[in-house]
Amino acid sequence: MRIRFAAVVAGLGVIVTALPVAAHHSFNAEYDVTKPITLKGAVTKVEWKNPHTYFYIDVKDETGKVTNWGLEMGSPNGLMRAGWTRNSMKVGDEVVVEASRAKDGSDLGNVKVVTLGSTGQRLFGASSGGDQPETPAR
Repeated sequence: MRIRFAAVVAGLGVIVTALPVAAHHSFNAEYDVTKPITLKGAVTKVEWKNPHTYFYIDVKDETGKVTNWGLEMGSPNGLMRAGWTRNSMKVGDEVVVEASRAKDGSDLGNVKVVTLGSTGQRLFGASSGGDQPETPAR
């Protein structure tokens, strides 16, 4: 009985430790490079964390309906190499985003370029997907 219990506990431990690995996905599994989108809106949230940075923007369509889009970028380290800082984009900032749309048609995208409305600065998304621009050399 004890051996069976120990085996079940060990099996659960393996499953639980594997969950974070399963949560990480490849670009091609989730996004479609042949479906480019351009979005303009106000930033509502920024999540600067590993393994990917996410931000969210409210986008108004031609009828006036507002949709909150989730946008994925590379890791904070990759973004810093591409010229980003934690303060490059804040809640309330207006941005234009060039991205690849999620394959499932949901309101998600993988960022190629963000243009900051306040300065016009173009920053790359430092993502591993599709036809991402190269990180500028220093």
